[in-house]
Amino acid sequence: MAQTEQRTYSVPLAGNAFITDRQHDGGEISGRSGLVKWSSDQAVASVYFRTQKVGKLTLKLKAKNDGGKSKIEIDALGKKAVVDVEGTQLSETAPLSIDVKTPGYVQVDLKGLSKSGRNFAEVTELLVSGEAASEGLIFSNNPDYYYWSRRGPSCHLNYTVPTDGNVSYYYNEVTVPKGEDKIGSYFMANGFGEGYFGMQVNSETERRILFSVWSPFHTDDPKSIPDEQKIHLLKKGKDVQTGEFGNEGSGGQSYRKYLWKAGQTYKFLLKGVPDGKGNTDYTAWFFVPEENAWNIIASFKRPQTNTYLKRFHSFLENFSPNQGYLGRQVEFKNQWVYDGQWKAVQSAAFSVDNTYRANQRVDAIGGTTKNGYFLRNGGFFNEIVKPGSKFEFKNKHTAPEIDFDKLP
Repeated sequence: MAQTEQRTYSVPLAGNAFITDRQHDGGEISGRSGLVKWSSDQAVASVYFRTQKVGKLTLKLKAKNDGGKSKIEIDALGKKAVVDVEGTQLSETAPLSIDVKTPGYVQVDLKGLSKSGRNFAEVTELLVSGEAASEGLIFSNNPDYYYWSRRGPSCHLNYTVPTDGNVSYYYNEVTVPKGEDKIGSYFMANGFGEGYFGMQVNSETERRILFSVWSPFHTDDPKSIPDEQKIHLLKKGKDVQTGEFGNEGSGGQSYRKYLWKAGQTYKFLLKGVPDGKGNTDYTAWFFVPEENAWNIIASFKRPQTNTYLKRFHSFLENFSPNQGYLGRQVEFKNQWVYDGQWKAVQSAAFSVDNTYRANQRVDAIGGTTKNGYFLRNGGFFNEIVKPGSKFEFKNKHTAPEIDFDKLP
């Protein structure tokens, strides 16, 4: 009986690799070429793919260098091999054989040991073959997704709104567990049909409360929006920056730099009501614990819109491609909507973005905790929660006590 020909999968580093140690020392992941400018023997590059079954695997690198000769260590699942890279043409290295004992994500680490030229190598692909790959691998294989795959899949909680009435306020509470506040994270609390409101980690020293409203004119270039369809700022709070945003739709954006802390719970309040003239006004407030008071972030008028709040949701995303190998998690609890009286949210459905749906990367889940709901993404973990799953949570908290007339 003829033996089935073994398929080799080419995992492009451009969409599936990260500098996971000494990120700023000498080594970059290029969205076209993969691992480049790799000069530091301290920098570690890690490549990720997901197997569907167990068994043996053979790993090789497709690499070249600038004319010198180098030695590179490949390390995966406790096995190591030292391979040579020589020559200015791409060629395959010697193999490393590993044994996959649990289906799921495999991390392959690359470390430079010695070099005669300026850089260790330019590595374009990880070549994977063997029994554990016989039912296919999951990795980013579409150049259109490399950037998004390195960011990691975004995931969402779509709350079941417990009323058919006109909802004018959304209320939510957010807790980021200690250690889950990685740079690049956006923990979005009060999402609605026309925008979003939540908190970000922008750098080691900067965090933000962010509130944005999309223009009804669909474009990624805010400068192309006609005047009659631009978002108008009505009011902004202290220390709040406002402006336009682009790339993922366009509109009005506001943010306040605020060093929120992991492990602490924060409250978000959003209002959305028609102005009676064919527009809708959206206003966002953030409760500052140190002041024991609600602070306004901003109020925007969205033209050509006549609606109350719709599509209450939360999401978790990473907006920094270099940080996409790190995991992050967030808890959302005590959701309420106001349609003349406060009504508690009791269920939510889980959804994912195109990166996940296109099977480029699937490390994103949601569920319930003892306090509410959670979302988790990044880190290449193996647990799967089926998109579309519905979560029930009995909200037994008392309704928020907010005097709307006294809000700033």
